[in-house]
Amino acid sequence: MKNQGRVYLVGAGPGDPELLTLKAVRTMGLAHAVVYDRLVSDEILALIPTSAHAIPVGKAPKSHPVPQERINEILVELAQAGQTVVRLKGGDPSIFGRGSEEAAALHAAGIPVEIIPGITAAQGAAAVTGVPLTHRGLATGVRYVTGHCRGDSPLDLDWAGLADPQTTLVVYMGAANIREIATKLLEQGLPTSLPVMAIANATTPRESRIFSRLETIAVEIAAARLEGPMLFVIGSVVSLYRSCPAEVMSVFSYGPLREAVNA
Repeated sequence: MKNQGRVYLVGAGPGDPELLTLKAVRTMGLAHAVVYDRLVSDEILALIPTSAHAIPVGKAPKSHPVPQERINEILVELAQAGQTVVRLKGGDPSIFGRGSEEAAALHAAGIPVEIIPGITAAQGAAAVTGVPLTHRGLATGVRYVTGHCRGDSPLDLDWAGLADPQTTLVVYMGAANIREIATKLLEQGLPTSLPVMAIANATTPRESRIFSRLETIAVEIAAARLEGPMLFVIGSVVSLYRSCPAEVMSVFSYGPLREAVNA
C-alpha cells in the first residue's frame, strides 16, 4: 500500500513570478502533481517541474468545466495515491480562492494539508500603480468584496456598509457586474466623482489600467474590453496615482500598458 501523500494550497500571487514566496517555489519543485486555476499566470505555470503532472481546473464566469466538488475529489484522489500535490491558486488561497472549502474536504478525508499564503491581487495592484489601499486622511480602512456570487446568483452585498467614504473598496471578479456595483454605491450616497481604478492582469506584461469615476466606470469598462483577471479599487486613494514618482513607476513596469486616465 502506498504512503498517503499531502496537499499544499499555494498562493501564486497576482502574476509576477518574482512575487512568489520562497516557500511556494520550493514546494512547487517537490510536487508530483500541480492542480492549477485559470488565474495563475503563464509565467508562473512555466515554473512547474516537467516531471509533475499539471492539471487545469480553472473556472470562468458562467463556465465551470470542473465543478468545485470534483476539484475536491481530485485533490483527495491524488493524495491517497501517495502523491505530493500542489493546489496552485491565483493570489492568496484564503481570499476568494475557496481554499478553506478544499482544506475542509481534505481534512475530512484525513489528508494532511498546508496553506502557503500568496500576495493577493489588491496588494499587487497597489504596488505597481502607487495607489495605496489606506492613506492617512483619505482611507482609514480597506474592504475586499467579491463582485461575482456563487452560481451566478444576484449580488447580495451590504451596500450601505460598503458606501463608506473613509474606506477603500476593492472588488474582485467584478467586471460583469460593475454597472450594478457602481449604481448601488451611488444610491447609497457616494459621490459621482469618486475615483475608480480598474486593473487587469496586474504585475504581468499584459497589464492594463483604466482610471475613471464612479459615475462613468461601467461605460468605460464596456468600451475598453480589457481581458484577463480584473480588479477594481474604489475610493479617494485612487487620486494618489498621479503622485507616484516616475522612477517608482518605471521600476514597477512589467511591460507595455494600455492606459486610459479620465479621473
